[in-house]
Amino acid sequence: MGAAEVAGGAGHGHGDRDVAVITPWYPTRQVPFGGAFVRAMVEATAPVWTRATVYHVDGWGARVSVPQDEAILRASPGLVTRTTGAATTVAGAELRYVAAPARVGISFAQLARRHSDALRTALGGQKIGASVVHGHVGLRGGWTALENARPGARVFVTEHASFLRSVLEQPDSRAMYDEVIRRATGFFAVGESVRSVLVETFPHHADRITIMPNPISFGPAREHPVADLRRWLYVGVLKEPKGVGLLLEAFARCRAEDPSLTLTFVGEGALRGPLGLRVAELGVADAVTFAGWAEHDRALELMRQHDLLVHPSRSETFGMVVVEAISAGAPVLVTRCGGPEVTLAGIEDAAGALMDVTDDPGTIVDAYRALRDRFPSQVDVAHARTVLEDRYGYDAIGQAYARAWFPDVVDAGSAADSRHAASSPLE
Repeated sequence: MGAAEVAGGAGHGHGDRDVAVITPWYPTRQVPFGGAFVRAMVEATAPVWTRATVYHVDGWGARVSVPQDEAILRASPGLVTRTTGAATTVAGAELRYVAAPARVGISFAQLARRHSDALRTALGGQKIGASVVHGHVGLRGGWTALENARPGARVFVTEHASFLRSVLEQPDSRAMYDEVIRRATGFFAVGESVRSVLVETFPHHADRITIMPNPISFGPAREHPVADLRRWLYVGVLKEPKGVGLLLEAFARCRAEDPSLTLTFVGEGALRGPLGLRVAELGVADAVTFAGWAEHDRALELMRQHDLLVHPSRSETFGMVVVEAISAGAPVLVTRCGGPEVTLAGIEDAAGALMDVTDDPGTIVDAYRALRDRFPSQVDVAHARTVLEDRYGYDAIGQAYARAWFPDVVDAGSAADSRHAASSPLE
């Protein structure tokens, strides 16, 4: 494979609608949900680009000493070369995997430099040839995109991270972030909860930071609407910030009132073992299923098979899984944790119910009881689905990307008509 091939179109003309996407997260066999929003963006923008290459620069973190880290860095060019491979992802886009070795404990800015260096090595020292380069998350994606884009390329960045404040607390990372926003052609926050943090930190960049929501695929709805709220579902990582421990406690209390209730956890994480032990202690082992990770299509199928998505996260920048559940015809019970209250603004009652973030499982119990008592007469998931598709469907977000990436394109056409016709230029 030649260096020009690795560079994804080095030497392409400036008029080409050739897009490169740089991301530290992308779905893999081990973590099917990782970066699902990036894959959705690639698919939603298929009518916009003539060619797209996704560079998944994956951080390989290890708890090693400084001398060990230095030895790893000396050996890393060979590692990067051996791990870089090409595959095809959604809508015919090319997917390239790049390993970025990193010592646990370094700053986010240092980590971003590791990602940038790893991609440069994978590119054989050349610049990415695409006319548009889009990085996901400010430093590992944005900095890496800016440092590897060719002169004259338009570079965009989208911030998603729920841990953004932790990034900005580090002086070197905050300084690098300031430079990323200044240098980028366009800078997007996935929601107001993210944008507000950035504007608070960088008020001089307030007019440069706009909102670009995650695109959601609205496929076929369920065949029959939900009749009751007995089959609960959680989809996501099993870790404390997602509120899964509180969810289990609340479920056990509700099941004591209604033995027909069931709960399915879809995902893996650090709390998988403790949750399994607690299930046994609560005496609900026959009602709780741990399904493990599921591919995206399988997760949507499970949403269509269950009655209620319960998502008690403590912090979300958008809440993609909440919108996906509604797209699958399932009502939701979700916390006001930053993203969902904005995502569901104006249709909260139609979609299900919102609840406060607390440390008390009783909050979930009370919210479930209230939702159950007004279901189904006061819930209209079909209406919520229509509203959300207008807001976050592939057509709407794909058009927004078209206007940002290629402002010379007056009419990007209908994404619905050409979603999989990526080879057809938009005129």
